[in-house]
Amino acid sequence: MKLRLALSAALFAMAAATSSFAADLKYKPGEGPFHWDNFDALKKVDLKGETLTIFGPWRGDDEAHIQVVLEYFRQATGADVKYSSSENYEQQAVIDTEAGSPANITILPQPGLLADLAAKGHLVPLTADDAKFVTDNYGAGASWVSLGTYKGKDGAPAFYAFPYKADLKSLVWYSPENFKDAGYKIPQTMEELIALSDQIVKDGGKPWCIGLGSGGATGWPATDWVEDIMLRTQPPEAYDKWVTNELKFDSPEVVAAIDTFGQFAKNDAYVDGGAAGVASTDFRDSPKGLFSSPPKCYMHRQASFIPSFFPEGTKVGEDADFFYFPPYASKPELGKPVLGAGTLFAITKDSKAARAFIDYLKMPLSHEVFMKDGGFLTPLKSVNQDAYINDAARKQGEILSTATTFRFDGSDLMPGKIGAGAFWTGMVDFVGGKSAADTGAAIQKAWDEIK
Repeated sequence: MKLRLALSAALFAMAAATSSFAADLKYKPGEGPFHWDNFDALKKVDLKGETLTIFGPWRGDDEAHIQVVLEYFRQATGADVKYSSSENYEQQAVIDTEAGSPANITILPQPGLLADLAAKGHLVPLTADDAKFVTDNYGAGASWVSLGTYKGKDGAPAFYAFPYKADLKSLVWYSPENFKDAGYKIPQTMEELIALSDQIVKDGGKPWCIGLGSGGATGWPATDWVEDIMLRTQPPEAYDKWVTNELKFDSPEVVAAIDTFGQFAKNDAYVDGGAAGVASTDFRDSPKGLFSSPPKCYMHRQASFIPSFFPEGTKVGEDADFFYFPPYASKPELGKPVLGAGTLFAITKDSKAARAFIDYLKMPLSHEVFMKDGGFLTPLKSVNQDAYINDAARKQGEILSTATTFRFDGSDLMPGKIGAGAFWTGMVDFVGGKSAADTGAAIQKAWDEIK
């Protein structure tokens, strides 16, 4: 009797443990569009008794998503993984590293801040194999390696920051119904985009909705336009020199990019509300013209987040869709550049578990579960694209994974007084009537005055 009771208790405990295991994993191993062979491989990594601390930017829904990703690492390796964040996580990350008490892994979306931490000796270099993996397996892989490579305390460059979650800015939004009714086709080149804009004007419409208003940050949407244009008119090396002030704002290359933006934003025939309305229209309101009847505009260039501000009930893929902001056919050597942002993982306190976690980020599974949860894009080419939560995310992921060049938002790489100051206000002055040359000169003067 006692033996039967003991066996029953053991079986019950085993069932409970199995149930708990299955319940903790949101997507059941062996089912769905995931690389479950990664999970099997991860089980061979024994981290029982190891604690891995991770400090990052994600809170709320995003924290729930990353916890799903972390749970597979916990379950497979036995590691005790502790994730934390804070409202002012950038400042806290600096405080923790300088106090000598950082997390094992620190996640930051600011390459400039990571470069500062590396220069002070607060980051641990990743391996040459890590850098080679990114080069070989990420869309525009060399660009991502460059984004995570900084000079250490000794002045020698090394790969410190592993890219993971990406954001995409090089998009043009439109209404498929409006395009169909008018007989318009998706442009594949910048020349075709300009020709389409001219055709819309000829047909009596306005091709663009553009709004720069954003309270104290008014002007930032225009900086994205200029950055995208720089990547389509200049080699990526010129872009890199520009964001570090080696290529000046008043150089012919940058002035030409500002002027090209003006061909769209300062053209009364091109913009809903005319050029005068560009600076005064809030960026959150500017895409609404796509959905009026008749449409007030046909296209809106903005990042992947903008559907949050579409009219309630708008279905992306049906009521609204997007296409890649195209390159110039006349500049084939520049390939397919993409502007965006991303989060980077750096080791701030070395450990066996930290190294194993970087290896986990190389596995498609660590991307796919976040893809399925939503709010995640990746340039990793080996993921199962069917894991994306919807077709829109899948299309955006394809743009990232097939890019030939990726560059981070330029204004975020510049000193705050420029990227979040003179560049913003300079673009407002530009659409208000100042010339591109004078605008570039004014922004450069502000940069020159930084001590």
